[in-house]
Amino acid sequence: MAGSLRSRNRRDIGSSESENVNALSKNEPSSDLEIYSKEVLNALILDNLPPTPNNFSLYFDRLLENKSETLRKQIVSILELEEGNNEETTIILEKNLKKGFVSVRNILTLSANLYKNMALMTKILDKRRAELRDNADGKEALNIISILEGDVSKLNSILKKQSSQMKTLYDETADIVKTVENETIFDNQFGVYNRRYLLTKIEQEIELIREFKHKSSLIMIELSRELVEAVDNKKALTLMTRTIARLLLKTSRRSDTVAHYGNGTFVMLLKHTDIQSAKKASERLCDLVANSNFFLADREILLKISIGITEVTPLYSVEEIIVSAMDGMEKAYSDNKLDYAVSLKAK
Repeated sequence: MAGSLRSRNRRDIGSSESENVNALSKNEPSSDLEIYSKEVLNALILDNLPPTPNNFSLYFDRLLENKSETLRKQIVSILELEEGNNEETTIILEKNLKKGFVSVRNILTLSANLYKNMALMTKILDKRRAELRDNADGKEALNIISILEGDVSKLNSILKKQSSQMKTLYDETADIVKTVENETIFDNQFGVYNRRYLLTKIEQEIELIREFKHKSSLIMIELSRELVEAVDNKKALTLMTRTIARLLLKTSRRSDTVAHYGNGTFVMLLKHTDIQSAKKASERLCDLVANSNFFLADREILLKISIGITEVTPLYSVEEIIVSAMDGMEKAYSDNKLDYAVSLKAK
């Protein structure tokens, strides 16, 4: 999401970069991309950052936001020709894995139902056999039913054994899926990253900040508690929360991490973004949410969120940074119910 580069590289990138900017509109898309890439590299050098793939990607997205719509479309169209990243592929695999697990569970349920039906058939045969036993003229029929009963009993025994084997396979599959789920990065309910992945990314960012001394921020977002109290409808609140998740994804950049922390609370890790830029990003996000329509039956509900802002710094652990963002939200509620607030711990 929002976040500008350091102010000095906005002020003076150098004459060569100015020439690059002017030339961008005069070249073919491939040439535009080459010129723009050089501009990104110059910005990295001016900010004393090593041109690693991660830093280059971050600055590539940041600078592109200030370019013309035509240039943005040209470059984005070129980028779309590249293969999807590994994280997107992992998310797709996780979705398919969960679908496969559901299918296996449904097979087990069906097998159990078949076993119940076979047990019911056995009871029916016992009942009819008792009825025929009371009928003196039914000796021949009784013999037939006895044979049939033996056949059903054998079938029932086979089915019971197979059902037991299927349950064993199901338990093994469940253990495998559970192990995989412990390593997942995707929150299936809201379509964003999960808490585990978020904590890992914050830890990584702390180490990067310790090494390269840049600024990054973290914002925590939730539906306004006033709105939650006013809407006494659990299903509607879930739909509202999903709407917030979609808006977060829509406004975030590729370098940002959007994750569901739990209980409808979301977190965005804004790399290379200082507190002031995070505040501007929060303002834009609040405006976007407020201008989004949500209808409950025939009533339009104005969506509203609360945001806590904090700095990502090596001075604090991952847990302390998360708590600091929570403190920011509490401050927003207590300080005249602001839409967002900076944690007291933020520098």
